Amino acid sequence: MDQPSVVVIGNFDGVHKGHQEVLRAARTPEPGARLVAVTFWPHPMSVVRPGQEPLLLCDLSHRISLLREAGADQVEVIRFTPELMATSPEDFVREKLLPLHPVRVVVGQNFRFGHRAAGTVDTLTELGAQGLDGTRPFAVSVLELLVTEHHTTSSTEIRRLLAEGDVATAAQHLGRLFSFTGEVVVGHQRGREFGFPTANLPVPKGFAAPADGVYAGWLRRCDLPNAPLWPAAISVGTNPTFDDVPEVVVEAHVLDRDDLELYGVQVSVDFVQRLRGNVKFEGIPQLIEQIGADVEETRRVLGLG
Repeated sequence: MDQPSVVVIGNFDGVHKGHQEVLRAARTPEPGARLVAVTFWPHPMSVVRPGQEPLLLCDLSHRISLLREAGADQVEVIRFTPELMATSPEDFVREKLLPLHPVRVVVGQNFRFGHRAAGTVDTLTELGAQGLDGTRPFAVSVLELLVTEHHTTSSTEIRRLLAEGDVATAAQHLGRLFSFTGEVVVGHQRGREFGFPTANLPVPKGFAAPADGVYAGWLRRCDLPNAPLWPAAISVGTNPTFDDVPEVVVEAHVLDRDDLELYGVQVSVDFVQRLRGNVKFEGIPQLIEQIGADVEETRRVLGLG
């Protein structure tokens, strides 16, 4: 007999504190059941209204990893397609949920599903109680949205905070520092010439990054187990002093290190606090002086003396 499960459903972009609470609460009433997180990829809005989808807080592999860290025993990824969008609420339950053998399904109070989002929490509750096709009925639990610092915790709110550069408040909603992960590429190497070498990570189209500016944070390699966290002064943007950077780039200078060879290495950059906005400097000396000041401010913010 297949092991019964508790199923949680959502986009789970960023796997923030609200998502983590859903997973925690889901396991409590059914401690013997496996916990299955059902998520959608790509973002449903990219199919429903192409071009209007939100910027993503993390990629799919990171989302799966975060869901497992939050307690999911299994992560089921449902491809969001035009065909799925046209599926009736009843067929969605029959085809996507019943094969997971749920005894309970846990959703947020704003959960909608099926063709034209016709399915509501009440719909799901009714379908679960019916025991479709002779299967065992399942219960439905509905969780209220989590409130952090007087604001509802949501991926939308976190995107808004990042767009304002408020990475500190975004971290309160995430339950961890916002991080950006990518492969280090060869840049213009101006930082190395100025005495402040940086690891450059282009921001892919469709993904969120903090507002243009300079931040204090940390960098670590993703390819090494138990890799240390290195303190870093981080620049985000197109570098206004030089008009030859068309895309947004995250540039992280590891403090007191000029011996790191990170080209082609996957790294994660964690944002602690915004120091200032981007400025177009009149000349190189002024830029170098400001970078030096940013490094010292980063040291202070990170408690490094």
